[in-house]
Amino acid sequence: MPPAHTQTDLANRILGGWLGRIAGNMLGKPVEQGEVWTRDRIDRYLRQAAALPLTDYLPEPISEHDGFELRPEWRQCVRGRIHGSCRDDDVDYAILGLDLLETHGFGFSTEQVGDLWLLRLPYLQTFTAERAAYRNLANGLKPPLTATYDNPYQEWIGALIRADIHGWTCPGAPRRAASLARRDAVLSHTGNGVYGAMWAAALIAAAFTAPTVRHAVDEALAVIPASSRLARTVRRVASLHDTRMSWEDTLTTVTEETTGMGWIHTVPNAAVLTAGLLYGDGDFTRTITLTVRGGLDTDSNGATAGSVAGVFGGAAAIPEQWKAPLEDTVRSAVFGFDGVRISELAERTVRLVERDD
Repeated sequence: MPPAHTQTDLANRILGGWLGRIAGNMLGKPVEQGEVWTRDRIDRYLRQAAALPLTDYLPEPISEHDGFELRPEWRQCVRGRIHGSCRDDDVDYAILGLDLLETHGFGFSTEQVGDLWLLRLPYLQTFTAERAAYRNLANGLKPPLTATYDNPYQEWIGALIRADIHGWTCPGAPRRAASLARRDAVLSHTGNGVYGAMWAAALIAAAFTAPTVRHAVDEALAVIPASSRLARTVRRVASLHDTRMSWEDTLTTVTEETTGMGWIHTVPNAAVLTAGLLYGDGDFTRTITLTVRGGLDTDSNGATAGSVAGVFGGAAAIPEQWKAPLEDTVRSAVFGFDGVRISELAERTVRLVERDD
């Protein structure tokens, strides 16, 4: 643990990461369908509900027939209806990662990640690359074949959403966080899919000690190949931000440059996430709302943006409208964790850091 942090500060930041991830995920969940819920469509929905600027969870539809069909889970994750967080893979993998480190420690192997999936995670709660890898594991394949055999999703966002725990447990040590995230990611991903996990873990680890969000973004870029499509796209967003281009125009520009990748690919989602972080500039509400309004994989991007912003400012700086509806409770498909307290997850994460110190 970096000496600059007291135990109280570390606990506040780790709790902020957990709360931020869960709140950001809940914010984006009702509109998680990137080919339908474009940036323009999300903002039209918000204008119709008089909810711009967005400062709280998404409002529920004005009527059943207003032309804006939210995901079926919307009744559990719109403002006024939230009573604890609903189940989602973006949170399940953070919980599973915690269980991995508690069970096997920081020397875990990729094979042990796969074993834990088979033990703790229901097959039907996995998607895209994770489902392909799970199927390969069940058929007896070993890493790295689990990532490459019959898996067209190798560069999608799944490994990135699994990376938070490695950032939370490596405060101020982005390279170590990236190394742990890589060992996890190669079970199911290759190329930019793996780089996305390394980048996200490093970003979260850097947020513990970086003086600004931009410093954290720059530190995270240093852990992935500079020539990779992911690194070039993140640098592009940062350079447009530096020119004082508006958030809207930045996303329009980068969207045109990443056309054809699909709404779940790591690279365009990293662009949306980077824009939300830089234009949010450390403000929790602005960061997660801009990120979700950016479209694509809204719940995954909102979750990671919330994690970074939550670590950067700490739990105490997260406004109450995001924390109170969560009721310190998580629903989870991970066996043995359904109904667990968010505060308990954070305390267990702190103990991992202390154990490793």
